[in-house]
Amino acid sequence: MNNFNLPDHAVVYVMDAYCGWCWGFSQRMREFEAANRQRVAFTAISGGLFIGERAAPLACYPHIPQANERIANMTGAVFGEGYRTRLLEGKMVMDSQGAAEGLAVLRAHAPERAIHMAHALQAAFYGQGLSLSDPATITGIARANGLDETAILRDLTEGAATAQAVADFALARRLGVNSYPTLLYVNAGRTYQLPATGTALNVLNQHLDALLT
Repeated sequence: MNNFNLPDHAVVYVMDAYCGWCWGFSQRMREFEAANRQRVAFTAISGGLFIGERAAPLACYPHIPQANERIANMTGAVFGEGYRTRLLEGKMVMDSQGAAEGLAVLRAHAPERAIHMAHALQAAFYGQGLSLSDPATITGIARANGLDETAILRDLTEGAATAQAVADFALARRLGVNSYPTLLYVNAGRTYQLPATGTALNVLNQHLDALLT
């Protein structure tokens, strides 16, 4: 597994796979990338929302159902039956370390599809209610996307993924990010923030146009 290096000229999506507001932005993020991937690189890094003491069962966050309702109303995001079942049970632990390891490995094997892989992770959780700390979830995403499941599983278990997840968290801090989703344009060491959740595609495109010209 190769170490991840932030491109010098790229749109950087700083997200957390267990972040509901990121799920609300996920489809718009995919549309934004599809509209602009031919003229600028896109990548995704994990910010680390639920780590340390915050890595806890869903039941420890009683505000989530109300937040989900706001997210759905604002963005049209759909929370699947599998996820709603897990939310009612309240037992599944949201551990952003495991989710970030999954993104790191999938991104390493398909760097040009980093935005898609971030969406796939969120769809596994918010759609199907799958744990992102379960290697079977990550290898399932790999299989669905034509990646080498054996290599993905090896990278998940040999330690490189853990180190890269921690590096992603540190990179997010260096970029000044402490909330998610945050969308950045990075060019030769300079960082510019773009709007995120609730922003129309044409507005995102206009902001990027201004930065690229």
